[in-house]
Amino acid sequence: MANARLIRLAGATTACLYAAFIVWVYVNQPRTMAQVTGGVASTVGAYRIDQASFDDGLRSFRGDRFPEARASFERADPAQRDPRTQFYIAYSFYRQGFGHVYNDDALFRQGLEVINRAIAVSAGQLVVDDPNLGMHSADELKAELERGLVTELDDLNPLKLLRVRK
Repeated sequence: MANARLIRLAGATTACLYAAFIVWVYVNQPRTMAQVTGGVASTVGAYRIDQASFDDGLRSFRGDRFPEARASFERADPAQRDPRTQFYIAYSFYRQGFGHVYNDDALFRQGLEVINRAIAVSAGQLVVDDPNLGMHSADELKAELERGLVTELDDLNPLKLLRVRK
């Protein structure tokens, strides 16, 4: 009798865990298996980025090789769960898309998508303490990307040629 009760309890527990997993997949909508495993690992606090790939990405980022940097950062964080890595990916879109005459709207939109994801996965306010950056918080970067996507009369100002990329 106790054995049958234990089996029913194990079955109910398994069904509840499976239902929770289905709800998690529905809410997060991961697109790859790496995002699924990374998301589950992140939920239990076991997710870690590949530090070697992150360091490669940082070297490429600092050398203004932004597509290479993004590829390395994406290898470092395949589940897209590390806010700092996602911040650097978004920042690379900003730096590559920045122009003295005009900004590349497609790159700025991609950067905005990534910084929104970084904000969503961060536990609080996302601040990156890197002296090589002109912006240190996700809020600053998001505002700059949004500002770059707005077309206004000020875009015709010739002094805009003198602005500095952050």
